[in-house]
Amino acid sequence: MAVPPGGAMNVAFVTNLAQIKRSWYMFFFQHPLADMVVPANDLAFIDLLWADWSPGFSAAGDIANVKDCLREPAHLAAALGYYRATLGAGARSPEYDAIQAAGSGPLPQPTLYLHGRNDGCIGAEVAESARAMCDWARVEIVEDAGHFLQLEQPEKVNELVVGFLTGA
Repeated sequence: MAVPPGGAMNVAFVTNLAQIKRSWYMFFFQHPLADMVVPANDLAFIDLLWADWSPGFSAAGDIANVKDCLREPAHLAAALGYYRATLGAGARSPEYDAIQAAGSGPLPQPTLYLHGRNDGCIGAEVAESARAMCDWARVEIVEDAGHFLQLEQPEKVNELVVGFLTGA
């Protein structure tokens, strides 16, 4: 949900200039400056990201919870560490080649992938490319939802998940 399988993102990072622009924060997080900018002004950076990623969605309560967690320096370091591990030097370490290859190839099981039509973090066109990840991938673009579609359209998301799991 909200982030297509590895192969789709890998292709987008090389071929989709609009997606590279939308993913600016991932590249910014690689720099030590992020350790100072993200927590500044009561984590205003988080407000900026959420506003871009889910335009028009009022997420004040959810953002407050995220900020409560990220005020703890170890939690902020872990959150930034995720992005640093994804794009940093460790992501290209030969010892992880087999694991990365498995995550970038066709998916061996039936897969439901959900994506918000208005996602400002990862474009819907990138989500559509997830269909190529396996013959039985079901990709659903959820209308009136951005990056946090499970918060924005919980009933629709639940309906799609239950339908997939029950074969409906």
